[in-house]
Parts: sequence; C-alpha cells; structure tokens
Amino acid sequence: MTSKEKTQLICKLLSAGKAVGIVYIAVENKTSLCDYFVIAGGRSKIQVKSLAENLEEKLKKQYEIIPRRTEGVQGGRWAVLDYADVIVHIFGGEERDFYNLERLWEDGANLTRYED
Repeated sequence: MTSKEKTQLICKLLSAGKAVGIVYIAVENKTSLCDYFVIAGGRSKIQVKSLAENLEEKLKKQYEIIPRRTEGVQGGRWAVLDYADVIVHIFGGEERDFYNLERLWEDGANLTRYED
C-alpha cells in the first residue's frame, strides 16, 4: 500500500467515525518525518478518543497496519498516531484552533480537504 493509499484509507475510516474537518497534507518535500499528515477533529474528548481507538483497531485487524507510536489518546484532546509514512492528528476543537497545523504545513497546493 502506498502512503497516499494509506492516507485515503485513514481519511475514509475517520469519516465513517464522524470526524469533522478532515484534511490531508502532502509533506514529503518539506520533512523527512513522513509523507502525509492527516488532520481531523472530534466534537468532544470522548469522540477524539473513540476516533483514535477505532482507527487503530481497524487498521490493525483489517489491514495489519500498526502504529509505531501513539500519544494523547487517553486524554481526548489531541491524539497522534504515527504510521511511519502517515502521521494522524485528531484534535478537539479548541486544540485544533490553537495549534493550527494546517497553517503551519500547507502551501496552498499540498492541502486536500477530504470529501466522501
């Protein structure tokens, strides 16, 4: 599976969980960390936690894709799942507005808003 295919799969799974404001940003020419960032929002701490846990479970069981590391899932404010070539950020509303990763990483051409 290519990094773009993995990114699109992650977006699809997040959308199925009712994540809001799903975007992905191609960063392969900007950093060696990964090829894509996926940024999504949850409407509550419980939803942020649920989105992260469900994403991790489905990728593991259905596709044998396991994150290298996860952070913040239990807190429900900002969950990060590192899938090597794709890093997923799931934010609560205030945290997303405060950190505004889209503004930091996008250059106009590399940000895509996910639509079902």
